[in-house]
Amino acid sequence: NDISFTANDNEILGFLGPNGAGKSTTMNMIVGYLPPTSGQILIDGMSMEENPREVKKKIGYLPELPPLYPEMRVKEYLKFVAGIKEVPKSEREHQVARALSRLKITDMKSRVIKNLSKGYRQRVGLAQALIGDPEILILDEPTVGLDPNQIIEIRKLIRRLSKDHTIILSSHILTEVQAVCDRVVIINKGKIVASEYLSDLGQRLSGSRKLLLAFRGDPNLVSSSLKKLNGVNSVVVKPHSGDNEYYEAEIISDPSINLRIAVFRHMVKINCDIIEFRSLDPTLEDIFLSITG
Repeated sequence: NDISFTANDNEILGFLGPNGAGKSTTMNMIVGYLPPTSGQILIDGMSMEENPREVKKKIGYLPELPPLYPEMRVKEYLKFVAGIKEVPKSEREHQVARALSRLKITDMKSRVIKNLSKGYRQRVGLAQALIGDPEILILDEPTVGLDPNQIIEIRKLIRRLSKDHTIILSSHILTEVQAVCDRVVIINKGKIVASEYLSDLGQRLSGSRKLLLAFRGDPNLVSSSLKKLNGVNSVVVKPHSGDNEYYEAEIISDPSINLRIAVFRHMVKINCDIIEFRSLDPTLEDIFLSITG
């Protein structure tokens, strides 16, 4: 319903929403599988409706269920995909070899797809998305069903791919989105409810920046002196939950001010040892639940 957003060059854009929000429908429109009832899809300034053949050449798509032919061998399948995508015959062998290498499945090229593990089938699905060297990759749940080691490898690969491609990634695994995406678009009930850089989203929703400081020293001195720093709204000090020798200070500040360096220098100045110092900004999961209800 009146969706509008832009994915920028070499950006990894997370596309999030609860089940039934409209994510798959939106992605199916972006790739030209479904026509929008109104509005238009522009890829590099070209209209999907007016130039579908040319526009689709700019897109590599990995649906949630990879579009594999289980009875084909891996290399045979990728060459078949290259033909469908109208890759010139002189380039097909090179493109297939490059996709196999990038996904680290060269040693699987002669294997029948149905005999591959779930993780390798997912890699073959991603390899087919890379055939044709598209400028844009649309990835729907790219790590579903993978083990932890495979997930880490695919995350690293996605980051590397962003150097040459614009990537729109949809996933229900919010830690994955937080690990690889630059910006997120959150959709709920067919409408966009947030579209921001991850670093800005939590601060906008909470209206403040939170820091946790674990330290050793005089708690009254730390509390009173930190409150005098520019941008600090409040400081709450309490004994450390795991060690009675230490204390914890929760510092709430203006979201426009980064206090990390000022707090660090101040603790050195008053001769107090820092044990731990980290952000308490809301996680993407907190933000997602807050926005989508």
